[in-house]
Amino acid sequence: MIRVLNIISDTNIGGAGRVILNYLNYTDRNQFETLVAVPRGSLLKEPLEQAGAKVCEVDGMADRSYHKEDVKLLKDLIREVKPDLVHTHGSFSGRIAAKRCHVPVVYSRHSAFPVSAKLRYPPGRWVNKLVNEHYADRIIAVSPATRDNLTDGGISPKKITVVMNGVAPVERTAPEERASLRERLGISRETVVFGILARIEDYKGHLYLVEAARLLKERGVTGFRVLIAGTGSFEGEVARAVKEMGVEDVVTMLGFRSDVAGVLSALDVQLNASYGTEATSLALLEGMSLGLPTVASDYGGNPWVIKDGEEGFLFPSRDAAALADAMERLIKDPGLRRDMGRRALERFEREFTGAVFARNTEKIYLDILKGAHHGT
Repeated sequence: MIRVLNIISDTNIGGAGRVILNYLNYTDRNQFETLVAVPRGSLLKEPLEQAGAKVCEVDGMADRSYHKEDVKLLKDLIREVKPDLVHTHGSFSGRIAAKRCHVPVVYSRHSAFPVSAKLRYPPGRWVNKLVNEHYADRIIAVSPATRDNLTDGGISPKKITVVMNGVAPVERTAPEERASLRERLGISRETVVFGILARIEDYKGHLYLVEAARLLKERGVTGFRVLIAGTGSFEGEVARAVKEMGVEDVVTMLGFRSDVAGVLSALDVQLNASYGTEATSLALLEGMSLGLPTVASDYGGNPWVIKDGEEGFLFPSRDAAALADAMERLIKDPGLRRDMGRRALERFEREFTGAVFARNTEKIYLDILKGAHHGT
């Protein structure tokens, strides 16, 4: 039995935490035992335990990548639980602790964003390369965009393996439940419903969705609705934009929703307008598992999830007019929506299931433990 200690500093349930939870749904429990170190009081503790992981709470590291006291605490934990391998998710302290305990370490990079000039050019580039390559036996990039970020910062591609995220398929709600939700929202059967389920932060691009809705109204396009599900620090700005642009009749803010399957099942098309930190969007994968076509920005990892014209349309990030163009095409062509949705489901089942993700991750574990040092 191979014992793997995951280390994550998140106190809330974010993308990295969901990746671990998705892995646990499909891990080979006959070969791998999964332990997860989290900050004491993290909201991840209960779902991780329900998914079958042994959770180790640490008095420190809450929402921070590095602190010297965290290194000491994690060294003590590693010596106590004696893992065969450590897998870190945003915890540089965990990587240092594992190396000091002479335990192989893999580091997952879950985000994609422009590399600063400080890391693109010496001496910052040299330091970044030295530090990251020393404190990881292998780096997992969750999309080719993430890999490119790493290599732009000087890290050797030989250290990096791309493992696209995978998720459990969302179970579609019954037709009567879908009809009931749409009715409660005042949406007719003929209306084409677009939707986004994401934290409402500036870089998620919600304002461009609101602007696209305004442009569609100005063009005289009817028969559509945009649903925005989620909360976040930019929620007030988006709500003001909805009012100021006069699109309250076609844009509905749902707030926090725990019924993700219900909301997704009510959609005809899913949206993603990100222009920051987007790698392999778990929300896009969940929508694809229901056969939803997509309109997404061309930022980050989105082009490796959605092929333009195949599973949906890509538009230049921050371009509300191009977004409106793509939405209009799908509003007016139900056959195109059906074809793109079918291809989305087929690609999900081929490339983005949780089972595919788990096997690819476990192959890296085995390679590291065998002393393999090749990347893709």
